[in-house]
Amino acid sequence: MSKHIPANAFRIVDTPAPFAAIAPDHSVKVVRSFDLPTGLFAATVALYFAFLGVMAWTFADKGLAIPMAIFSIYIAMAFGTPAMWVRMKPGHAATPLTWNRFMREGVDTLTGRLDGKGAAVQILMLPVLILGWGLIVATIVATL
Repeated sequence: MSKHIPANAFRIVDTPAPFAAIAPDHSVKVVRSFDLPTGLFAATVALYFAFLGVMAWTFADKGLAIPMAIFSIYIAMAFGTPAMWVRMKPGHAATPLTWNRFMREGVDTLTGRLDGKGAAVQILMLPVLILGWGLIVATIVATL
């Protein structure tokens, strides 16, 4: 329930201090690389495009040109947006991890810390399985 406050109960206060006086060094430090090396993103994109290539080759038909183009644009946007996000201003507090550093240090996940090999397997598992599924479908179609 609201309470009525009469206008004469309001008091006038001094102008607040400018932001620069409160926080003179307000430089923003951000990390947008997800603590993953660029090679993992590139490998994921390559695996998804390989799946599209297998599907386009297996079911070669003029009617699939537009859906394949839409899928390609979607994959490019899904991975291009984070790639552009990494290059945004203000600058990074850190650069993306190198492959060697990633393999040495690993990465934190929701279930705990993973070494680099385990994290790479976890990240690439889905795209590899999707590509494998596409190859199995292509094999079945080829044997019919």
